[in-house]
Amino acid sequence: MFSLDGYKAVTANGGVVRRVDRGVLAVSGADRAVWMQGLLTNDVESLKDGDSQYAAYLTPQGRMITDMHVFARGDRLLLAVPLSLAAPVREKLDGLIFSEDAQVTDESAKLFSWTVIKSDTLIDLVGESLPDEFASLTEITSDTFEVIRIERGVPRFLADMTEDTIPLEAGIEDRAISFTKGCYVGQEVIVRVTHRGGGRVAKKLVQWIGDESADIVPLPDSRIFSFDRDIGRVTSAAFSPNLNRVVGLGYVHRDFTASDTEVTVMWNDSRIKAVVK
Repeated sequence: MFSLDGYKAVTANGGVVRRVDRGVLAVSGADRAVWMQGLLTNDVESLKDGDSQYAAYLTPQGRMITDMHVFARGDRLLLAVPLSLAAPVREKLDGLIFSEDAQVTDESAKLFSWTVIKSDTLIDLVGESLPDEFASLTEITSDTFEVIRIERGVPRFLADMTEDTIPLEAGIEDRAISFTKGCYVGQEVIVRVTHRGGGRVAKKLVQWIGDESADIVPLPDSRIFSFDRDIGRVTSAAFSPNLNRVVGLGYVHRDFTASDTEVTVMWNDSRIKAVVK
């Protein structure tokens, strides 16, 4: 349930949320880093103990199987993934082990995931308990965090990104993809679009903000129009107490991604005038 008191406390002074929507996989064995380096989009082999990194796991066609936060912890790599995907991703990874010294286990019942909310950043953590340095922070509910996430324009897998998404469409390449590391699954598609296609994709994820007259929060898959042209769909939306506006994320045709582009969000018979942020 959304808590306005929790929202106000966190937006003023920072806070933390237990990510009950995430599971944790552990990859162990001497070959864990070099093996995962060939599977994920980011340079996980360079992680030192205590480091973490955002990455994606792609199909050969460049579409997302999942996103994840990768943590180097002692003799293991810990992968924070959507909870509903923990078991199938573990099984998929396990099926890719041949001669490598690597083992993948599901540690979701033992290890937990948190996100620390600060004024200018979100910090992801995993462990058996929350580090002492964050223990005094206000803890908020998942529903309250969802509003903050949408306000900040941060996409969530299974909501704003799916198995049909290419990372470039979601705009996560700056933090999820290394363009200097060696080969990984799906790299050919990413390189072709980035270098030969100039990074142009048919649609892009944008944040939009409704005008002051908007009094409803549209559901996912509500349509986005430019005049009478259907240009995209909503993926997430919420009411922002700080902005006193309805805000959301959604995919629009690449010709309508510029800031201040005026659009209309339509849900059933309701219309919301909005602008792309």
